[in-house]
Amino acid sequence: MSGGLLAGYPAPTADEAVTAEGRLRPDYAPLEPVLAGLGAGGLAAAGQALAELRAARGVALGSWSDCRHERHPVVLDPLPRLIPAAQWRLVAAGVEQRHRALGAFLADTYRAAGRRRGDADRAPEIVRAGVLPEWAVVHNPARDPAAIGQAWPGQPRATVAAADLVRTADGGWAVTADDLRTPAGLGFAVEDRLALRAAAPALFGAAAPGAPEVAVDLLRAALAEAAPPACPGAPRIAVLSAGDTDSSWFEHAVLADALGVPLVQAGDLWPRTDGGLEIAVDGERRPVDVLYRRFDEGALGAYRTPVGQPLDQQLTEAVRAGRLGLANVPGNGVADDAATFAFVPAMIGFYLGEQPLLPSPRTWVLADPVALAEVRGRLPDLVVEEVAGYGGREAVDGRTCSATELARLEAAVDAAPHRFVAREPLAEATLPAFVDGTLRPRSARLRVFSVGTGGATRALPAPWTRVALGGPVAGSKDTWLLP
Repeated sequence: MSGGLLAGYPAPTADEAVTAEGRLRPDYAPLEPVLAGLGAGGLAAAGQALAELRAARGVALGSWSDCRHERHPVVLDPLPRLIPAAQWRLVAAGVEQRHRALGAFLADTYRAAGRRRGDADRAPEIVRAGVLPEWAVVHNPARDPAAIGQAWPGQPRATVAAADLVRTADGGWAVTADDLRTPAGLGFAVEDRLALRAAAPALFGAAAPGAPEVAVDLLRAALAEAAPPACPGAPRIAVLSAGDTDSSWFEHAVLADALGVPLVQAGDLWPRTDGGLEIAVDGERRPVDVLYRRFDEGALGAYRTPVGQPLDQQLTEAVRAGRLGLANVPGNGVADDAATFAFVPAMIGFYLGEQPLLPSPRTWVLADPVALAEVRGRLPDLVVEEVAGYGGREAVDGRTCSATELARLEAAVDAAPHRFVAREPLAEATLPAFVDGTLRPRSARLRVFSVGTGGATRALPAPWTRVALGGPVAGSKDTWLLP
């Protein structure tokens, strides 16, 4: 299909779907006859149907601006993203490997009594072995000692994790970030599939992508395993949200519905006489064993339960009583902040005895004087980001900074290098998206979720693609995993 939709498509040399000659690559060949039949008019009609359907469903992300809460529609591009089976196997294995290594790191970091009671050196094993410096773990501002008591003994602290990846110019994949706190996006991936099937059923005649319902089943099983050992019978699960002011409130409702469990807020939680909790649902109270926490842990103390107790305190007491499991456990920011990202390859080697299956950009933690010396004078060629506890704002790409902005950045790094990391920029591939009636190359991110269940770590077959479509929030693409 060199004409029609692709006529005039400015395909960069590194485009995931389109060659420099304007033809679909073999990975996207299943779509060729359908797209040829739809043409620009058919895709435009699908895009309009998607917009109307998602507006009716309220598919949106929230944000705060000038003390006002605003909701922004998440636009779904009608052209899906296709990932062949061989690529998915590599991506899934690499994401699972990172989850296992970071889970072991969290267990090591939050070991309740250091190493052994009475041991003078209570540093984590990875520090004792000289693999990571003590300041990178024990003094990490994202580490929360109070979080030790928010997991029942032996509980994996990251039931759900996510990794963000980009397709690189050489056709491979690279990890750009990890999320082990409250990773968002799975609900949007589920919703994207439902919407595209309804608005553009003709596309599904081209291929048979995997069903996202499988991912929901795996998530449900993993949440059940977060129940404390004393849980009687089948674990009773609920999704805990801050409410409609949360940026991902829509997703919380989608996940609760898909899982078939209640969606609750702080005001729905009541203490039980045995130390556990019960939730108020439709005017009735029922016990709960697992709370799927879709709630920023930094805000837990600001919310009150009906008995006037701070939410974080009531949750902690229920966990310590052996009556509640939190998924995920608070305190996981120590495993996914920008500084920790630099050490994940070393963690994979130390905890798993393996080499990383997925590459990641070289990253310098500027708290290290040696690393700082290596990047001094190179900031115009690097990406600089603040670490957790010091702002953690959006990364600054030195290649796009003006002379004034660079001078300001260099001054900030010189004044407090421990606040920053620097990393090599990646050469990324683009992806076609339907914008203003025509296909245009856009940058994209793939978020892959993983869970720990049955003693194993599994990547969920429902990744979420975010794509730059020009709106206030990133749009998305339905992501097809091909057999």
